Amino acid sequence: MSIKKDIVRDYLAGLRVCIDEISRQNVDAVAQAIYEAYLKSKHIYIFGNGGSASTASHFARDLSIGAAAEGKPRVKAVSLADSMVAVTSLANDISYESVFREQLVGQIEAGDVAIGISCSGSSPNVLAAIAYAKENGAATVAFTGFGGGKLKGMADVCINLSSRDYGQVEDMHLALEHMVTYMVRERVRG
Repeated sequence: MSIKKDIVRDYLAGLRVCIDEISRQNVDAVAQAIYEAYLKSKHIYIFGNGGSASTASHFARDLSIGAAAEGKPRVKAVSLADSMVAVTSLANDISYESVFREQLVGQIEAGDVAIGISCSGSSPNVLAAIAYAKENGAATVAFTGFGGGKLKGMADVCINLSSRDYGQVEDMHLALEHMVTYMVRERVRG
């Protein structure tokens, strides 16, 4: 068998394990937390680094546009990874660990939802933002891999994958955000 076929076979096998793990977790709890915030006209704040930042941006867009229903208010979803000005100025002026937490200061309220995405579950800036969100009465959600890291035990709801492959975990986090968006859309349209 060629190296290319081995890579494809092994990668797909890893995705199948991730899919099986997701099917055993309470993905609906994530959608319900977002929907409860939506009913109260609250905000959803989503954040992560690197590929997880990309997923956070995609998730915020999908929730605010993709879950929309004609004649109904939209989900108020924001990616804290979208503003290079905010991220780089906070990293420069305070610390990289504070880039998401500081964006929540004066913004996040009880009833909002904070969604931290971290493949390792150990990103200090994601952990700091989730801790701050909890301190301020927000519901907290985590998408993790690598067994969950510290984030797994911090969030109210955690969808955790055991895979230690960044590509597979990032692929599944993107699939998760699509599933959750579809679930929220059905509730909004219901």
